[in-house]
Amino acid sequence: MHADENAVAGKRLAGTVALVTGASSGIGEATAKSLAAEGASVAVVARRLDRLEALADSIGDPSRVEVIESDVTDEDQARSMVDRAVSRFGRIDTLVNNAGVMLLGPIVDAPTDEWRRMVEVNLLGLLYCTHAALPHLLAAAESEPRQVADVVNVSSVAGRFARQGNGVYSATKFGVVAFGESLRQEVCARHVRVTAVEPGATTTELAGHNRPEILEGIRDTFGPGVEMLTSEDIADAIVFAVTRPRHVALNEILVRPTEQVR
Repeated sequence: MHADENAVAGKRLAGTVALVTGASSGIGEATAKSLAAEGASVAVVARRLDRLEALADSIGDPSRVEVIESDVTDEDQARSMVDRAVSRFGRIDTLVNNAGVMLLGPIVDAPTDEWRRMVEVNLLGLLYCTHAALPHLLAAAESEPRQVADVVNVSSVAGRFARQGNGVYSATKFGVVAFGESLRQEVCARHVRVTAVEPGATTTELAGHNRPEILEGIRDTFGPGVEMLTSEDIADAIVFAVTRPRHVALNEILVRPTEQVR
């Protein structure tokens, strides 16, 4: 065994494989790096190939990274993405459903194409990826090295509290939590854990997809003086969840800036 292989062998996720969607920036990028640092091989998925290749370079061990350009809203692509990860690494132990879009604004006179986009990415994409990965997760939970597998669904504080201006975004994130809880009840006896991670105000590219007039309102939502979370803060919570002992499941993690009221 080479020196670098010895170093990986001592990590908490050595011998496991993680698939992370929405990995080209923000929480997904930070999570992929953090999982790799714990010894996992990682399949990183997004539509922006150049960003994924830069991420792979930053991880620094090409033998443990598979770059997959894919659109999770296309069921065939989602299935092919999972197949490719398994073909490369032989298994999937951890699925991080992070791909998402947040398009805020009033419900009255809203552009419904934004609603459709959120449902397609935040809900359908998550469903397609989970459905495709589940057989492999169930198999991993029956095998060494950990005899447990994890589905991590990145939801939002909006998946707990609806507020004016986030009605449809919140509906998708409530749906993520409901789906995950139902799945948890179905597979927990087979040692597949399901965790909803619900970030509060976090500095990522997510808000930048909004119309300019909506973006201005987002900046004012939390008020001055609130120190925002970073992507690394959320990645840290995800790594904590998936590195618990086999008999410990963290089903829901709400992470907010200390100064965020709601």
